Amino acid sequence: HCNFEFDLCGWKQDENDDFDWHLRTSSTAKLGTGPATDHTLQEPSGHYIFIKNSFFQLPGQKSRISSPVLSSKNKNCKVREAVIIFYYHMYGAHIGSLIIYQRTTLKHEKILLNLTGNQGNFWQRKELTLSGDGDEDFEVVFEGVAGEGPKDGIALDDLTFSREC
Repeated sequence: HCNFEFDLCGWKQDENDDFDWHLRTSSTAKLGTGPATDHTLQEPSGHYIFIKNSFFQLPGQKSRISSPVLSSKNKNCKVREAVIIFYYHMYGAHIGSLIIYQRTTLKHEKILLNLTGNQGNFWQRKELTLSGDGDEDFEVVFEGVAGEGPKDGIALDDLTFSREC
């Protein structure tokens, strides 16, 4: 479980993307850029990760962050039974996309979810079942794709793998 209150909890920024996810609070955000509170504490001082469209990013540029590697050898975390639960906030007229992948250690990627555009000015819960045959270790990748509005962004909080993992 990661609520981002202290750090990125072992989640890693990809080195081959265009920009990074940032740890932040609503109290340090500019008005109109992101959620009013985090999801965990429901207050402006709570932390989450965020990408913001800006004049420094071109529409379509990507930011990726990946989970620690989950072992397929863990009998309690068979891929067919594994779940990731997370909360996302995507609000604004020019929001890009949030794409979630399951990536094997051999770098095979499968899209688990693709959300594009304004999803509403509130935190939304999503639960995804991780799929596959369980032969390869894997990680989950969250990819934010920049849209066209300089104030619009995507926030994530409370990323949790099922207890078995």
